[in-house]
Amino acid sequence: MNNRAVQLKAIERLLNIMDDLREKCPWDQKQSMETLRHLTIEEVYELGDAILDNDLEEVKKELGDVLLHLVFYAKIGSETNAFDIADVANSICEKLISRHPHIYGDVKLTSSEEVKQNWEKLKLEEGNKSVLGGVPKSLPALVKASRIQEKVQGVGFDWEHRADVWNKVKEELDEFEQEVNLQQTERMEEEFGDVLFSLINYARFLKINPETALERTNKKFISRFQYIEQKAVDLGKSITAMNLEEMDLYWNEAKNFNKTKK
Repeated sequence: MNNRAVQLKAIERLLNIMDDLREKCPWDQKQSMETLRHLTIEEVYELGDAILDNDLEEVKKELGDVLLHLVFYAKIGSETNAFDIADVANSICEKLISRHPHIYGDVKLTSSEEVKQNWEKLKLEEGNKSVLGGVPKSLPALVKASRIQEKVQGVGFDWEHRADVWNKVKEELDEFEQEVNLQQTERMEEEFGDVLFSLINYARFLKINPETALERTNKKFISRFQYIEQKAVDLGKSITAMNLEEMDLYWNEAKNFNKTKK
């Protein structure tokens, strides 16, 4: 593994390259924080894919792309004297020190839960008006629900027993079914949202990340369906010409194929 001097030299190299690109490359000169924003989001999702695939070589590459974006934003900030990369690094260093008084102070915290609760307490003491104020508005709904629940749990607003959470899931399912039977579209949507929210809450109690769980299911479904598509190609027919019975046959074949690969 690289030593600290080599690591710092590599970061300096990246900063120098960013200076060159911003000065000499027409595309890089044209970029602003606004134009980079959607590209950054895309890069973070690509990093997430690599992590789920446990492809460490790809993780390394995607981390590089994300790091480039961080350096790019800092470079743009420096051009108006708003901030530079040193300000960015020092800002997060100061936050980490102040939010970890059990490391850099005399506070005694022994569990990760205590650390999380103290983190939220410190945020409120720093002037945050709401525990939920730090949840980004643009987060995908499933991730946002998970973060909301984690945030309020950090200040003690939580169920005491896992069984109570599961009972809440069943209660929400019953209410959803009632609205389905009544065919009340708006109420169905509302109750369906409550079902999802309660399931996400239950996943938290089971220490399951709901976003990761759903994405793994997405990947599994894609793999199995593409197996069916390939079978259609092997048979010399369009998948639209397959009936449901054939699709089910190859779907189950794909399930067994994936099990044997493991």
